[in-house]
Amino acid sequence: MKKVYNFSPGPSVLPKEVMLKAKKEFNNFNNSGFSILEISHRDKSFIKIIRNSEKIIRELLLVPDNYSIIFCHGGARGQFSAIPMNLFHSKEKVDYIISGYWSKLAAQEAKKYCLVNEIDIREFTDKEMKLKSMEMWKLTKDSKYVHYCPNETIDGVAIHPTPSCFYKKIFIADYSSSILSHPINIKSFGVIYAGFQKNIGPSGTTLVIIKNDLLENVNYFTPSILNYSLQNKNQSMYNTPTTFSIYLAEMVLKWIKKKGGLKRINIVNQNKSKILYETIDKNNCYINKISQKNRSIMNIVFHMQSSFMENLFLKEARKNGLFFLEGHRKKGGIRASIYNAMPISGVKKLSRFMKKFAIQNY
Repeated sequence: MKKVYNFSPGPSVLPKEVMLKAKKEFNNFNNSGFSILEISHRDKSFIKIIRNSEKIIRELLLVPDNYSIIFCHGGARGQFSAIPMNLFHSKEKVDYIISGYWSKLAAQEAKKYCLVNEIDIREFTDKEMKLKSMEMWKLTKDSKYVHYCPNETIDGVAIHPTPSCFYKKIFIADYSSSILSHPINIKSFGVIYAGFQKNIGPSGTTLVIIKNDLLENVNYFTPSILNYSLQNKNQSMYNTPTTFSIYLAEMVLKWIKKKGGLKRINIVNQNKSKILYETIDKNNCYINKISQKNRSIMNIVFHMQSSFMENLFLKEARKNGLFFLEGHRKKGGIRASIYNAMPISGVKKLSRFMKKFAIQNY
């Protein structure tokens, strides 16, 4: 069978050794004679999995003791509602930094619950698109919270620094597409959240890391399933969690530790993105107008001179075992998502294909 590579933006590629272990255990978890899908979330074997997952996340991200780790339902979109319902009040002003598609959607959802000040930090010229640096963000003087998205999956843009300079504000970050890809200073944030389906595991669960003193701000109308305080008191098991998602996530977390942790993972990810950006920049048929300081490490987005050439590129890529490179339906173009589990061999194969395609068609 020809080797294929999965560049899907999410749900995305999982480590091969994790998938093989899950396959082996699927019908006989821990020699029980049962699948993990058939075991109660109250069974001590699953409780061990979920507690160990929390433990490894705390180790990898150096989560301080005064922060809680919660596993939630509803994906990051669910958190677009959960965040304001748990933290904001109707007449409270909140700054939402707009850097792309997902941060805009988060702001639109928050408007149902509080006074949202949208701060668009994008700057466009004929040559490039760049994001204003943090010191240039015009935050509202009396806002308590600032929400932003460090990595925009669709747009291929990223805000790389953490907001330590704005210590008087409580920062909230949607880390869905870059969580566990590099070290994070958790102390810079009141809350970070991330869907599992990029770097943690399969879809179905969302990680929330929240400072403990923010757990008691919840509005009375917040549904129990989205209530951080209630979920935390019940150790993420107020209702049945997504057991299979968390089971696989524990194996992925162990895999990350085995690979050397987030510092080592970050070096590999930087090298992978460098290969593709150099290929784009050296071939005129590929167009990426994002400022180099704002380029995403996880999602490399580019266009070509016509939709005909993009469709041809995608068709030929699939023939060469390179799958799911289509850009988002709202943006078009090409997008290579190179999360932690994408091996460097896949990135190198894509780079070779891009060079060959440029020579043959331009």
